[in-house]
Amino acid sequence: MKALLIPGLLLLFVHVQGKVFERCELARTLKKLGLDDYKGVSLANWLCLTKWESGYNTKATNYNPGSESTDYGIFQINSKWWCNDGKTPNAVDGCHVSCSALMENDIEKAVACAKHIVSEQGITAWVAWKSHCRDHDINSKWWCNDGKTPNAVDGCHVSCSELMENNIAKAVACAKHIVSEQGITAWVAWKSHCRDHDVSSYVEGCSL
Repeated sequence: MKALLIPGLLLLFVHVQGKVFERCELARTLKKLGLDDYKGVSLANWLCLTKWESGYNTKATNYNPGSESTDYGIFQINSKWWCNDGKTPNAVDGCHVSCSALMENDIEKAVACAKHIVSEQGITAWVAWKSHCRDHDINSKWWCNDGKTPNAVDGCHVSCSELMENNIAKAVACAKHIVSEQGITAWVAWKSHCRDHDVSSYVEGCSL
């Protein structure tokens, strides 16, 4: 989460080694703490967001020189607006929490603040979600069944939870079905990052 984006300014990332969650461990923790479908945001979107914001690292920080603020913890929550680090000028402290509390290995306080943020501003408050997660998943509206999406089609006849298994055979089967129906352009990420680019480096050296 960035308080302000200013071209030409270097953002200083610091990844001190805190607890780095394994993906499925974090999924279970976030679900237990009530984030699954909180304010309509799926668990998969929260996992994507935290991957790109912090790499699932509870101690990640990022200094924003333009606003003299810092992003803290697994959700990269900003000290200008949401937490108090005792040094950010004119801080609001919208979550009424110390920024250090957002870097605890027990992420309950960080989740509570994330809930407050998404209630106030929606998931688009996180820049990483907009850049890396929005429209980039196999969507529950059309392709999988999560048991809660209104008027879902379930084109792949598969539960959405199965698409997050470590064994990706079912996810690959669904991807094959989608590309057969709509082509590779069904994926926004492919159109944004891969089309008209040399992508050979992704498989180079893999001994396939």
